[in-house]
This record gives sequence, structure tokens and C-alpha cells, in this order.
Amino acid sequence: MSLFKKIFSSEKKETLDKGLEKTKTSFFTKLGKAVAGKSKVDDDVLDNLEEVLVTSDVGVDTTLKIIERIEARVAKDKYMGTDELNTILREEIAGLLSETHSGEDSEIRIPSNKKPYVIMVVGVNGVGKTTTIGKLAHQFKKQGLKVVLGAADTFRAAAIDQLQVWADRVGVPLIKQQMGSDPASVAFDTLSSAVKQDADVVIIDTAGRLHNKVNLMNELTKIKRVMQKVVDDTPHEVLLVLDGSTGQNAFEQAKQFTRATEVTSLAVTKLDGTAKGGVVIGISDQFQIPVKYIGVGEGIEDLQVFNKYEFVDSFFKINN
Repeated sequence: MSLFKKIFSSEKKETLDKGLEKTKTSFFTKLGKAVAGKSKVDDDVLDNLEEVLVTSDVGVDTTLKIIERIEARVAKDKYMGTDELNTILREEIAGLLSETHSGEDSEIRIPSNKKPYVIMVVGVNGVGKTTTIGKLAHQFKKQGLKVVLGAADTFRAAAIDQLQVWADRVGVPLIKQQMGSDPASVAFDTLSSAVKQDADVVIIDTAGRLHNKVNLMNELTKIKRVMQKVVDDTPHEVLLVLDGSTGQNAFEQAKQFTRATEVTSLAVTKLDGTAKGGVVIGISDQFQIPVKYIGVGEGIEDLQVFNKYEFVDSFFKINN
């Protein structure tokens, strides 16, 4: 397919290739076993492929969708060699991602007519939420935008301290209160300050607890309501951060958060340390929410804007 004949920015692409190495190695080891001794794609190969995709954390529903598409192609072409399977899988997965992601890069773009543009970040503790906020602030600042952070995760002292470290590192102001303060009050102060400072972007951190969905829903609804007293129609974006290394657990978290609030975009972190990178494909497909960022390393530049072509290219890249 011509869409893969692209020249990618070398440094970023190398980091992505390296970040997906464990996922790719695991996937192709399983795929090799699935087609061993077979020259033709038949029912046995498809059954084995189904197992490969499910155990690669693509998810059952998305796996069945991919298998159905391949079955349709096998029926149409009458004969399909197992040597073609890599290319066909690559095309079908790219096709699935294209249904959720229009265009190439899917970063959060800050419109000039909405100022400040408010991003509320949600996700459970430990997924890399604060780190993602810091790296995101860095990206926006590099674009010449004025960024203000809000520490509305007031239930964990470490969350406020950690965000302060990132604010200092990136060189952006952080609005915070004491631990245990009302998160909505922090959000209100943050937006009020951002308006006074004529900021372009506000990023609000929120509490990462899933012990009670009703409490979570009420808290996020209250934060939204209070923010709207300062800036209409906020938040403009609700970014859910998921830890890619947790595989199926990330699906469950996505389910809980999408029920609790309207999530508009996803960031999937920690893909460099796991073989569960297939989760990006499944979550994007199942929830029909675009993945806008992926974390493929510890560095400040290693939160990458998700590019579906680059991702699929790295996933299926055969090392020479």
C-alpha cells in the first residue's frame, strides 16, 4: 500500500521502533508459530491468528473484526499464501486505525479562537498521568504557547509535588492548594489565573481514584461545572491517560472513565517496557476515541504524537 511508502523523521521513528521492539518481537514469535508448516491461509491458520491477536492484547472484539476482514479477503482471493499474511494484517490494522484517526498526526491542536484552551487530564494513579502532563506542557511551550498547570489531584501529596517538579522543569506556572483541598476550587483558581495571565493552554490534573464510579463522576462533573463559571464550554478536551503495560486492565480503565465522563482523546504510556503494545489498536477501535499521544521512553521528548502510519510501520517492521 502506498500509504506506507513514507519518509518518517528519523530520530522520532527510531525511538518508536525501539519502543515497540518488545511488542513486535513477541507478536512475530507467536505469528511464526501460528503459520509454521503452513503455506496457505486456512481455518487452522485463522484460528491460530485469532489466538495470537488476543494474547497480544488487541482485545477479543477487535480481533474478531480483523479475522472477519481477513476471511473476506481469503474468500475473495480463493488462495492466499501465509507469506502474504504480514502485509494483509498490516493493511487491515491500518484500516481499523484510520476509522478512528482522520489525517496522519492526531495531536491536540490549540485553536486561536479559544483562549485559554482547557485540557482536563484523567486516569488512575500510577499510569504516568503527571509525567504526561509535564511532557505535554513542554510540547505546547515549544510551540510558543503560554501554559498554566492546575494541581486538582489534591488527594495525594505526591501528585502535587510531582507536578511542581515538572512545572519547574518546563518553566510554566502551577496553581495549587493544600493537600485535601476541593479539586473544583483548584480548577477555578487555575482558570481564573490563566485568564489574568492571558494563557493559551490550561492543563488540569485530576484525582486518579476508581474506587467508586459515582464519586468519580460527581467529582469530574463538579470540576467541569465550576470551570465553566470562568470559561464557557470547558473543558475543551478530556484526555484519558492509560498505562499500555497493563494490557487488558487498560481496557477496563477506559470503560470506567468513558462511563464517568466524556473522554475525547487518549494517551497510552509505558509502551517501551512492555510486549502489550497491541492494546493501542484494541482500545482505539473499541472506544472509537483517538489515541493522540504514546509514551515510548523516559525522556521529555518521548511522549510522541501518535501517527497511525508510523505506528503500524514500526509494529510490522522487519529488521534486516
